[in-house]
Amino acid sequence: MLITRHAAAQAVLADPRYVPPPVRQDAEEGTLAWLRAQVSRFSTGETHAGRRRLLEERLAAVDPAELRPAARAMTLERGGQWRGVPTAVLGAALGVKDTSAVAAAASGYLSGEESPRADAAVAELLEHATIPEITLLLQGHAATEALIENALGHAEPGADPEALLHETLRQDPPLKASRRLDPRTGDEVTIDLVSANRDPDVFADPDRFDLSRGRTPHLTFGHGVRPCPGPAHALALAAGVLDALLDESRS
Repeated sequence: MLITRHAAAQAVLADPRYVPPPVRQDAEEGTLAWLRAQVSRFSTGETHAGRRRLLEERLAAVDPAELRPAARAMTLERGGQWRGVPTAVLGAALGVKDTSAVAAAASGYLSGEESPRADAAVAELLEHATIPEITLLLQGHAATEALIENALGHAEPGADPEALLHETLRQDPPLKASRRLDPRTGDEVTIDLVSANRDPDVFADPDRFDLSRGRTPHLTFGHGVRPCPGPAHALALAAGVLDALLDESRS
């Protein structure tokens, strides 16, 4: 089933009976498939709640206000080569000094696509970080970079980075869909986030990219029982990169 309306999407995301499609539990320890079976994103019930609490506790020690200037500074230091900056800055804030393996591990984290390269990357990360730290780095890596890339595609001279990010999250989200299992049938339910974020019942002139909208009830960071654990951190990292890039474009 495909859900495209905002209210229906909210209802599914707020219903704890709808759970993510299961991942395999028999993978060899230290591999990508094994890691996916250890994280909150793909777990349910009390297991999910306990693992999520660990993420929230870890993020509580990281001030988003410190991430933004750090991301800006690193982007400038790298001459505007911003790829990898959000991950490196977040890793440093979490005490993970080596994040070089994150991109390879993240390549199959959401899709479940296994490869020797991804397995080797997970094994390397486990030498430097705990599972909650690895979870935060992997979940944030591709999504934050895609958010920045999408925002840059809409950037105009003099654009405010925060307004740019908020409207990008609504109109051009980095994650296009979210999936759950229907508790009645076991069938997969796909929530089309692009359509839900452009529902005309919720958003005026929904297909227009409008920097004056400010914050909106978009569903890109989730809703209900499984929202993103660190939206403020993701926005701070992305804003810091945009601060550097947009400042450079104005100079």
